[in-house]
Amino acid sequence: MPVELAPQLLPALTDLPFREGYVSSIIYVSLYVSVIAVTLSTVFSIPVAIVMGFTDFPGKQFVKSVINTGMGFPSVVVGLLVLFTVSNQGPLGPLDLVFTKEAMIMSQFVLATPPITAISLAAVTGVRENVRDAAHVLGGTRLDVALVVLKEARYGIVTAILAGFGRAISEVGSVLIVGGNITSAEGISKTRTLTTAIQLEARQGQYETAMVLGAVLVVLVLTVTAIVVRFGDRGVQR
Repeated sequence: MPVELAPQLLPALTDLPFREGYVSSIIYVSLYVSVIAVTLSTVFSIPVAIVMGFTDFPGKQFVKSVINTGMGFPSVVVGLLVLFTVSNQGPLGPLDLVFTKEAMIMSQFVLATPPITAISLAAVTGVRENVRDAAHVLGGTRLDVALVVLKEARYGIVTAILAGFGRAISEVGSVLIVGGNITSAEGISKTRTLTTAIQLEARQGQYETAMVLGAVLVVLVLTVTAIVVRFGDRGVQR
């Protein structure tokens, strides 16, 4: 039935007031910012989760509390902090990063890191002790044991990455503050993402356009989720 309705829906989509390249440029900016931010966050978060999962040190509970608190930290506050950091008065002012994709990446990195770290840590610490003991008994080094634990915690880590990606790509407040929701005179996105475009279109009363952009965002998230899960499953089969 959905396939039969597609020819009827196609004219409605093509009649929407989109400039040529508008939607594709928004999708590109959304993916560019979110994928880079989540990749950097994953590279940072997983080693932190491994270290915290394998070692005890003074202040460990405090660090865990900070990470858990960061999962619910207001995104607009993160946006304000990043904006101050890259502004002329901030420490990164000379780099001229205000209203750029790089500033948006910084903001999304801050937002994605706590959930990726917290969920990965829960996955690592949730691995049974007998798995680690078996790796030790078989003569494994600390690196070997860590790799075994990572293999056992793979699904939790994949979930962590997806949670971070979902937090990043669905963000509105912080990217609006640090990015400015800017397009060129030709309507090509410079710092406009799908979420900020939806917010703008809805505020202007263009609900049909906003719904189409919302559908594109949902399809995009589902596609990335399927790719990540599939990649994880193939890694396990190998």
